[in-house]
Formats: sequence, C-alpha cells, structure tokens
Amino acid sequence: MADENFNQEKGRYEAENIEVLEGLEAVRKRPGMYIGSTSIEGLHHLVYEVVDNSIDEAMAGFCDEIEVILDPGNIVTVRDNGRGIPVEPHPKLKRPAVEVVLTVLHAGGKFGGEGYKVTGGLHGVGVSVVNALSEWLEIEVSWKDGKVYRQRFERGIPVSELEVVAKAEGRGTGTTITFLPDGEIFDDLQFRYKILTQRLRELAFLNKGVKITIRDKREEEVKEDEYCYEGGIISFVRYLNKNKTTLFADPFYLKEKGDEGEVEIALQYNDGFIDNIFTFANNINTHEGGTHLSGFKTALTRTINDYARIKGFLKDNDENLSGEDIREGITAVISVKLSEPQFEGQTKTKLGNSEIRGFVDSALSRNLSTFLEENPKIGKIIVEKALNAARARKAAKKARELTRRKNALTTTALPGKLADCSSRDTKQTEIYIVEGDSAGGSAKQGRDRRFQAILPLRGKILNVEKARINKILNNEEIRALITAIGTGVGDEFDIEKTRYGKIIIMTDADVDGAHIRTLLLTFFYRYMRPLIEEGLIYIAQPPLYKVKKGKREDYVYDDKALNKLLDKIGRDNISIQRYKGLGEMNPEQLWETTMDPENRIILQVRIEDAIIADETFSTLMGDKVEPRRDFIQAHAHEVQNLDI
Repeated sequence: MADENFNQEKGRYEAENIEVLEGLEAVRKRPGMYIGSTSIEGLHHLVYEVVDNSIDEAMAGFCDEIEVILDPGNIVTVRDNGRGIPVEPHPKLKRPAVEVVLTVLHAGGKFGGEGYKVTGGLHGVGVSVVNALSEWLEIEVSWKDGKVYRQRFERGIPVSELEVVAKAEGRGTGTTITFLPDGEIFDDLQFRYKILTQRLRELAFLNKGVKITIRDKREEEVKEDEYCYEGGIISFVRYLNKNKTTLFADPFYLKEKGDEGEVEIALQYNDGFIDNIFTFANNINTHEGGTHLSGFKTALTRTINDYARIKGFLKDNDENLSGEDIREGITAVISVKLSEPQFEGQTKTKLGNSEIRGFVDSALSRNLSTFLEENPKIGKIIVEKALNAARARKAAKKARELTRRKNALTTTALPGKLADCSSRDTKQTEIYIVEGDSAGGSAKQGRDRRFQAILPLRGKILNVEKARINKILNNEEIRALITAIGTGVGDEFDIEKTRYGKIIIMTDADVDGAHIRTLLLTFFYRYMRPLIEEGLIYIAQPPLYKVKKGKREDYVYDDKALNKLLDKIGRDNISIQRYKGLGEMNPEQLWETTMDPENRIILQVRIEDAIIADETFSTLMGDKVEPRRDFIQAHAHEVQNLDI
C-alpha cells in the first residue's frame, strides 16, 4: 500500500533507482520485436504492459486497486493507487524520471533490485514501448509531495514539459496512463473486452486481495467487471472447475518461500479425463511450461506412487502409475515468484531457472504427502482414478497395436472412405472433413484432386469431453480422422507427420452442422491441440443463399450480406435459394463457392486464450446442463436468423 512512510529503506523508489540501459530508437521500426506482432494480440499487449507496471507495485506491497477504462475511439486509461512513478530529475539525464521511464528503453526501477524485488515487466520496456507505439499518451502522477503532475507525448516524443496541474487533495499517490494506439502501427485498433477481462481476472487470481476493475464506455450501455479474490489461486482452481464435477470439495493448497523465491500451488481433481495445468512466473502465463512445471509433474507422480504403494493400492509386482495416469482430471495452478527469472524466447512463455525445478519438487512432495496422510479418503479417490486411467491407457495401447497390425495386412493404412490428393507437399495440401456422404460425394467430384483430399464423416463423432482415450480410439470415425491426418494423438502426437497443411471442417450451416463442428473442434483441442496452435485448422464458410436476378447470380453468406445485396440490386423479380445443406449444391457450385482457393472464405481457428477455450469446451460439451443453458441464453442474440 502507498502511504507517507513508503520512503523507508525497504520501499525506496526514487529517481536514482531508475537505471538507463539504452535508447528507444528501433521500437516503431520493428514493433514485433517488442510486443510480438502488430495484430490484435500486439494491440492487447499494450494494455498488459501498462497493467503489469501496476501489478509490480501490487507485488511490492504498495498498490491494491487497479482500474482499466476503455473510452470511445479505443482510448485506454490504466489507473492505480501505487507509489507513483518518480517525478524528480534523473541524476544522470537531468530529465524528470517519469519522462525517462516513458522515453528510454530498458529504463525502470527493475534492474538494480532496489525499486522492485519481483517484477513481471522484466525487460523494463513496458511503458516506453507503449508510448512509442501510441499516437499520443498522457501520464498523470499523484506524487508524495501532494501534487499531481502531468506530461503528454506523441509517438514517443514529449510534446509538453512535466508540470503540476493540481493538488492531490487526499487522493493519495498513484499513476494514471491514458493512450491511443497508433493506427500507423496496428492493423486493428478495436480492443476485445472479453480478451482483456480474461487477463485481468487472471491477474486478480494471482494477486490475492488486489481489486482490478475494467469499464468499457465505448457503447451506450457501459460494461463493467470487478475482480478481487481473497482466495487467490484457490479461487482460480474453483473457477476453472466451475463447470465440472469435482471429486473433493476443497482444493489442495501450498505456499512456500525459500532462497529460490516463492511458490504457490493449488490443485483439485474432477471426474473428467483431461488435465488442465496452468503455470505462471511473476504473473506471466508461461504457456510452454518450464522448470516449475517439470518440478510439479515429477513430484506429483512420485508422491502419488509412493502413497499408493504404502497404502497397498499398488502391489510389489505392479508397475508404477504413469504421470499421464495420475494427471487425468487434475486442475492445477502453479505460480512462482522469483527475483531473476530466465525466460526462453522473446515472448517469455517458458521458464528456464534450473533451481526452481528442485524447489517446486521438494515443496510439493512434502506438502502433498502430509495432505494425503491427513485426508485418506481423498488419497483413495485420487489413486483409484489414476488406476482406472492406467487400465484405459493399456486398453488404448492394445487398440493402437491392433490397428497397426490390421494396417500392416492391407495395401494402405489410410481409411477407405478418404479420397486422397496426389500431392505430398504440405505447403499445398488440404483435407476437407465433410458432414455426410451426400456432401462428401459432391466435394469429391468438385475438388481439385492434385491438392485437395476429402474425408466424409457419417453422423456425429463421439463427444471426447465425456470419454477416455480407449473409448475414443475405438470410435470408427475418430480413428479414420486420426489416420488420415497422420500425426497420432496424445503422447504419440507429432506435428511433423501431418499430411496436410490445412485441415478444413466443412459442415452444413444449421444446428446439426454447428454441433458436428463443435464436436470436431473439441476433439482437436483436447487431443491434437498443436494443430490449432500452429494455425492448421480452418472452418469452411459455405453460402447460405443463392440470389438470381436475370442473368446475374450472387452467393451470399449471411442475412446481413443478403439485405445489403438486395438493397443494391433491388427486391423485384429475384429468386432466392436458401441452402439448407451442402448436399443441395452440385459439385460445380460447391467448388465455386466453398472450395476454390481464389473465391472461398475459410476461417482460421485460433486459441486466443487457453483458459477461455477450456471454459468454453467444458461448458458446451461437459456433463452439466445449467452452464450450457446459461451460455446459450447469454449468446442467443449473436446467432444469425436462419429464416428469410
């Protein structure tokens, strides 16, 4: 918390704490080096960088309220009640320290260890990069001297001096940054409220007791959400499991500090078959895991196996449970905080500190062993679930071996109903997964055989959200899908073996088609997720209508486009054909509208956030009816009208 006593040694944050490493020359020329890209992800990264500065204040113990406001025109304001960025002259540059922080790359209180012990914005590029990539930015600092200071920048250059604009008058210290992203840099300036709320909620979970508010004032109806979790990552695990049936009431939790840093772990099992483990280092979501995840997995596998043997669940001759068996149905959050994290890659998605592996391993081993001894009913539940998973894994292995033996006796390992393409160049090849034999027949006739393969599916595939891998591998349609794509699934998955550069889901534009598409996406997300992460999965967009007027023919893809066309060509003497299914199109029409690379529209499936994706699939495909009903009611207005 910020107060008049923060000037004590442990809270020193003065102008001399701001270290300067280098200038800000290259940011506007090569923005992707600093924020990943100039796409929608890079745009949101600007907000995260500013918010992370406020979170650093929270981790240091000087801030407990952060506010994010979206104003019309996609202007963003981030406000906190931290200590405020120092306003005194920098001892070396003789400019106000706040100006140095905003105009010099790698300038901040994060390198010498005196301003912050733990920080997420490690490179110190955060606000300076935001400043460089904004059309304009204004900063207000409510400083310890009871005055409010303001300065304005345009495309990273100061256009005003730092000046006193008001008295603080009891509002305390803090920093307010308002900026407009630069349209010369970014492809899209439209912030997505849902993406921002997910990250802000995540930060609130990871920083117990910090209140984070987001307010969207861009539309007439103002949206607002407030996040504050006294339970921290325990609340996070409960949130992740909210649409699942949990196997015990309260999540296991540990928190330990040591010379290596600090670790927090919360975990809880559900009756599903997928593991969801999310890792963070200094609040940064380490999507690719790292040493903290390795330590967690090693300790979890060893501890559960030791417990199973001690309690007689595993006999002397029984083989150990695998890590995969033990992780079935687990939801876990691992958060480590350390003073000098080492991240692999520019995007900071994998932690590399070797000392953290052993630190997490020993902390989890010790605490989980005690927990299991004190909660034998929960221990039995976890071990029995792992034993069932092991039996299913062995059955799945036999199914794979049987499939391989059968394939060895045939002339080809590919499914018989697959109409393959002649090319083997994955830069060109694509496979259409088509709903039904009728549409499959049209697609086979209409395709370009050189690079387009067709795999028709009979009916709806298995809902993998409710099935173990052995049952999944026994499903004929899924086996055909796995074999055609060529990568394998689960532990055997190898994206290098994919036979097609594009995997295109082509279903009817009706409720059944949407259901089949969701079933397929659930399968890809749960068992072939790298295909989505690498951008190989697409959704075909067949037209809804064919409009004829005289000799003119137009295909339109939704009601909005239809009305726009009718306004243009007139509504008299027209013929409108509504396609209820792909099978109603002849091969030439299907090629022209949906399969010709020159004319078609296909949507690339992307995972904007793994937590959002997991929540969506659990809601739509899980056992609980109420969350699904609530989701449908909340999003019903977004579904286009299927009747003309």
